[in-house]
Amino acid sequence: MTGGLWQLVLAVLVFLASHRLTNQPAFRRPAERVLGGKRGFTVAYSILSVLLLAWMIAAYGDAPMVQVWGQQHWMRWVPPLIMPVASILAAAGLTSPNPFSIGPGAKGYDPNHPGILRLTRHPVLWAAALWAGAHILPNGDVAALILFVPLLALAVVGPAMLERKRRRDLGGEWDRLAALTGKPSVVMLGEVGWKRVVGGLVLYAALVLLHQPVIGAWPLP
Repeated sequence: MTGGLWQLVLAVLVFLASHRLTNQPAFRRPAERVLGGKRGFTVAYSILSVLLLAWMIAAYGDAPMVQVWGQQHWMRWVPPLIMPVASILAAAGLTSPNPFSIGPGAKGYDPNHPGILRLTRHPVLWAAALWAGAHILPNGDVAALILFVPLLALAVVGPAMLERKRRRDLGGEWDRLAALTGKPSVVMLGEVGWKRVVGGLVLYAALVLLHQPVIGAWPLP
C-alpha cells in the first residue's frame, strides 16, 4: 500500500490512531486480558508499532516529490547536529526505569537517583520530537511534511497526555516519585551512566549507516 501521497497519509493516520487507541481503557483492558497482561500487551504493541513504522517509511520512500521549498546546503547540517542528542535521549530513555512515560517500566526506579529523568520525565518522546523536527527543514516537500509534522505534534503533546494519566494512576505517590525529575544538574551525568551515552552514540552511528540503504539518501552534508 505505497506509491502515492494518499497511501502515506493513510499510514500516518493508522499509526497515530494506534497510539490513541492504546490509551483508551475500553480497548486496552480487554486487550491486556487477551494478551496475558501488561507485558504481553506491551510486546504486541511494540511489534505493531515497528510494522506501522516500516509501512510509513516505505510509503514515504514511494511517495511522489512535490516540493514546497528548496533545500539549502546549510539545512543538511540540522539533522547531523541534533540527532546525536536525540539518540542519547532515546538510548537513555529506553534503558532507564521510568514510572512516568515510555520506557522499560517503573521496576527499579529510584526517586533519589532518577538519572535521565532529571532532565525530562519523557526522554523518548523528546528524542522523537527532535528527530521529527530536525528532518522537516532539509526536506521541504509535501511527503516529508505529511510524515514529520504529525509525528512532531504527537511527540510534543504526548508528555502532557501521559502526565495526566500517570498522575491519576500514581495518586499521592506522584509528588514523591517526581520530586527530583525535570531539574537538570551535574549529578545527572553520573546517574545516566557512560554506557547509556555510548549506547546513544552507537545508535546514532547505526542510523547514519542504515540511512542510505533504508531511506535512499546519505544523511551527512
